[in-house]
Formats: sequence, C-alpha cells, structure tokens
Amino acid sequence: MSTQEKMTGDLFEVDKRLSLKPVTEFNSYLRTAFGDGACTCVRCVNSHGDESGYDFQHTFQLEGQVLNRRFALTAGSDVLLALKKAWLSYTKAELGNGAMLDVTAIKGFVEPELHKRLVPLFLASGLVKDIDGNLQIQPQAA
Repeated sequence: MSTQEKMTGDLFEVDKRLSLKPVTEFNSYLRTAFGDGACTCVRCVNSHGDESGYDFQHTFQLEGQVLNRRFALTAGSDVLLALKKAWLSYTKAELGNGAMLDVTAIKGFVEPELHKRLVPLFLASGLVKDIDGNLQIQPQAA
C-alpha cells in the first residue's frame, strides 16, 4: 500500500474512542436529559412559563425546538458523573473539580446533533457557572 493510500484510508477511519461504553452512554444521556415541550412543573404552571426569578432555566428553545430539562435525571452531580466517565474514557485524563470546562474537547466525543444541548444542560443543572464566557465546574456539583 502506498503512502498516499494509507493517508487517504486514515481520513475515513473512525475514532475508536467514540464507541467506548461511557462515551456512548453520555450521548444517550444527552438525548434523554430533555423532554419535548415547555416545562410543566408547578412553578412554571403557576407562573405561566415566566422563569425570570429562577436560578436555573427550565424551558429551552434549541434550534426552534422547545424542550424542558428533566429534573430527575439532570442534577449537577448526575451530569458531572456522566461527563467524568465519558471524559476519562475518551481522553484518559481526569476531569478536575473547579476546572474550566473545555466544551470544544467535549464536542469531540458528542454527536454533532447533541452539541446544542451541552451548554444549556451544564448551566441549568448547576454543574458550571459562566465566568466571563468560560464555564467553570462548580464544587457543589461534585
């Protein structure tokens, strides 16, 4: 096989780390973290969907689709646990508490159609805090 053939073959080789169980589980988790439609919790129903006094968002508009965060699945500690497993599996490095979150690196192991869910989930779960455009993992999420 010529050098050119080897290089062309490498272009189409799929990163085997994407099929690791923690990575595939994290992608599945992102799919199930949101439900269809606006939030129907008691607070949202009573406020007619006005979330202005909320610490964390309940209803999201993502690419024209209205979704709600599934609270039972998306506590900050749950999101962090799923993310840490996938991060370790994919990068072979620990994800540090209190660290700045590298969303670009996370997108490397998240299916493209799920990218839009990452930051809203991280913020709404309390996992991270936006500090001057950077997402810092919050100690209380751990």
